[in-house]
Amino acid sequence: MRSPVLFVIAHGSRDPRHAATVHALVQQVRSLRPGLRVATGFLDFNLPSVRGVLESLDAEGVRDVVALPLLLTRAFHAKTDVPAVLREAPARLRIRQADVLGPSPLLLSALERRLYEAGLSPADKSSTGVVLASAGSTDPEASAAIADIAREWWHTGWCAVRPAFASASLPRTEEAVRELRALGCSRVAVAPYVLAPGFLPDRIARGAAGADVLADVLGPAPEVAQVLLERYDAARRPALAALGA
Repeated sequence: MRSPVLFVIAHGSRDPRHAATVHALVQQVRSLRPGLRVATGFLDFNLPSVRGVLESLDAEGVRDVVALPLLLTRAFHAKTDVPAVLREAPARLRIRQADVLGPSPLLLSALERRLYEAGLSPADKSSTGVVLASAGSTDPEASAAIADIAREWWHTGWCAVRPAFASASLPRTEEAVRELRALGCSRVAVAPYVLAPGFLPDRIARGAAGADVLADVLGPAPEVAQVLLERYDAARRPALAALGA
């Protein structure tokens, strides 16, 4: 039985670094599971569009698709935009929408990977305060999820972890940096909880000017690619069970 196509749905951006990072992440997924067909589409700004990819898959005779929103929280895009565009797909496609990527312990591992690549070491954890800086959302569920992740991450040994948001919610990155300084952490690091570069990640970087360390975006970290495959497997599992596989 042929595996469903994994269809990664990214937001898109006018910043060319965004699409390049998405494609690098998709390539990482392919390297982890050779033979799995992975397609990529964008909701806005970039090509190919989600609708265009779905039409192409249908024309090729593909029938089973797992659509995976390349999003870290269940906010407006995951709840509204992605389901809306999937409802417009060709009727012959059987589409299952996978869950968003976060939260996941693998994403915390990816965040730490980026901090260590930026110059920290595991020995620095107890004396380092971390700003978990996300893009931000007006959806209270998404904001609460970021706060929950910050609390969970703090319990792994950091001096303190504070959430921050580049838009929609408060505090901003620079405010969280000042708070961690006031708490007495010896150093402050900013960990962007975002997948790809763009306007809001650049705002996070500007807000990190007073920090000692600024990590890179999550991008094509192998842990992120593994989460994509976990979400894909979870979405296709009910169909396999129904077939007795």
